[in-house]
Amino acid sequence: MAESLKNKNRKKNTNKRLIICSIIIILCLVTMKIFYDKASGPVSLYNPKDIDIEIPSGSSTTKIANILKENGLVNNKLVFKCKVKIEKLDGKLKAGNYIFSTGMNLEEILSKLSSGGKDGNVVKVTIPEGFELKQIAYRLDELGLVDEKKFLEVSKDISKFSDKYTFLNTIPKGYNLEGYLFPDTYEIDINASEEEIIEIMLSRFEQFYESDLKNKAEKSGLDLNKIITLASIVEREARVDKERSIIAGVIYNRLKIDMPLQVDATVQYALGERKERLLYKDLKIESPYNTYLHKGLPPAPIASPGAKSLIAAVNPSDVDYLYYVLKNDGSGEHIFTKTYEEHLEAQSKK
Repeated sequence: MAESLKNKNRKKNTNKRLIICSIIIILCLVTMKIFYDKASGPVSLYNPKDIDIEIPSGSSTTKIANILKENGLVNNKLVFKCKVKIEKLDGKLKAGNYIFSTGMNLEEILSKLSSGGKDGNVVKVTIPEGFELKQIAYRLDELGLVDEKKFLEVSKDISKFSDKYTFLNTIPKGYNLEGYLFPDTYEIDINASEEEIIEIMLSRFEQFYESDLKNKAEKSGLDLNKIITLASIVEREARVDKERSIIAGVIYNRLKIDMPLQVDATVQYALGERKERLLYKDLKIESPYNTYLHKGLPPAPIASPGAKSLIAAVNPSDVDYLYYVLKNDGSGEHIFTKTYEEHLEAQSKK
């Protein structure tokens, strides 16, 4: 009897040890996964910088890892080398001159190192935050990369891209890719087609969406198209970074009480030009983008929002303001108020 009890206790202890060991192994694996994901991600996603480097001929994987780490382009040299082994790229990374962004992840860096350094067939182009689709098309056309009209035509065909980039499925029928071509600095091959260039920019948007926006966007109560639309308004209205989330908060507050947004930037988009000062007749233009005439958000974005405006759109400040007016001191800051009377007083003082 005593022996049987001992055996039972021994089995219980063995089971406990197995459970504890299993938990420890699972925790270790989860920790390793978190570490690996962070280490293989971009060094600086919010404020990416372009960095020119040279990979000398005959460089080993270790030397390349050292160069990338010294220039602040990778988070961890060991993870970089592991990624090279996993992807079977040992000996396949090419020497040459490169322009890398601190916003690139390991997969993008390795793809570039596998393709080879820059040459005369690559054009570097920067798309600023707040650019409209037509401005993007014009800039790319100026650089000889696209035909402006064709680029705009291709951007209307959402179905051409929505199978691969499913986040585009919230765009209303009849609208284009306005707001979804991520503002950033790109290196584009001069032989790339309009469709390929759009794919490059959508891929950059997807990277940001998956890593920084998706989870918060799903909790916001708005679909992605509305979030990008709201973020585009923040992008056009905010002039200083610290006010982006406050302006987002004002927009949310107006939406909650079914109050017209009355945002000048949406009227400017409807007019097709960015006026310094809108006239009374401009506010009467019949357009779904005219937020003086129509309540709620416009049907689609009015510009390409950058990372900070996108983050503000899903992280609005908890404020009770309903109004804001630009200060007249050149600071780019606004006066925020709760009531219409306070708003009128702020307008008289600005």
